[in-house]
Amino acid sequence: MHKRNTLIWLNNINGITNKSIGNIEKYLGGIEKLWDIPLSEIDNIPNISLKAKKNLKKYRNEDFFYNILSKIEKNKVKIITSCDAEYPSTLKNIYDFPRVLYVKGNIKKTDFLSVAIVGARKATYYGKWASEKFARELAEKGITIVSGMAIGIDTYAHKGAIAGNGRTLAVLGSGVDVIYPKKNRELYNKIQENGGIISEYPLGTKPLHYNFPLRNRIISGLSLGVMVVEAKEKSGSLITVEHALEQGKDVFALPGNINSIYSQGTNKLIKEGAKLVVNINDIIEEINELKNNKELYKIDTMNISIENLSDMEKVIVENMKMGPIHADVIAYNVNLPISQVNGILTVLEMKGIIKQMPGRIFVLNI
Repeated sequence: MHKRNTLIWLNNINGITNKSIGNIEKYLGGIEKLWDIPLSEIDNIPNISLKAKKNLKKYRNEDFFYNILSKIEKNKVKIITSCDAEYPSTLKNIYDFPRVLYVKGNIKKTDFLSVAIVGARKATYYGKWASEKFARELAEKGITIVSGMAIGIDTYAHKGAIAGNGRTLAVLGSGVDVIYPKKNRELYNKIQENGGIISEYPLGTKPLHYNFPLRNRIISGLSLGVMVVEAKEKSGSLITVEHALEQGKDVFALPGNINSIYSQGTNKLIKEGAKLVVNINDIIEEINELKNNKELYKIDTMNISIENLSDMEKVIVENMKMGPIHADVIAYNVNLPISQVNGILTVLEMKGIIKQMPGRIFVLNI
């Protein structure tokens, strides 16, 4: 049994961690030697748990291993180990790098040019709009979008990448055969067609809460930089930021309403030195691998044709350039009765300049 197969075998044994694998390799001089040593010698391996030792002895048989391979083949899952040439080079440089990756879809070499977009699950309309917009525009330039397929910001990041005819990678906190959240089943299928579903966890692993902070190091590890769209002051997304900083990655944050709890985390990041972003140029110009790539080019600033609009229509369009906005807020900003503003919004919608979101929220149709 060679090293690659031994890694897959070990990854499917309860109690064995990446650290355990490193300790086994250090003690034996090669993890594949686990198949040849007497079972009693396993008890002498230092710095691995008693549970791990018990399971190593219990499952050291080829039937167990080939059942793993059979299950993987049945689910049409690809395995990439740290021994393989296609293993993402950026991951090998992170702390506690995953020895085994399970993939539905595929990972390409071009996915090296990638940016992670993460944020709040309970996102605002502004956050969802911004996440989709940035992801779409980055994807249109050939930049892969990495996220975690959670509801909220993650979901809209993946959707934006797909809308931009680009690639996207979703890193799960469960096995790749376990769709979580279940409402994202359609998105799960689309991501496979436009990128890959990735996990370090064996097939069948449930989305246990302690898996998600660990998977965040992979999200940042796969990416050249991490953008946080919305986050509370104490948010799981900030764990991804911590991993990114430890890995020497650039961190970007979208400024938000100072009265919104979902902007407290991002505004704090900006105060602490994260790069404030208002368009994708702010990301591309900061990351050398993107800035120096000749295939990428700068996006034009928002350019909505307003030549044939009335003066008041132009004023309302200008009010909407910062993102989704409620009709009542527009009326307040332009100092007009809501009935008059509603009429103008209807005309702009008929002209294809804007579109309405749920709750009387309006956004430019770009």
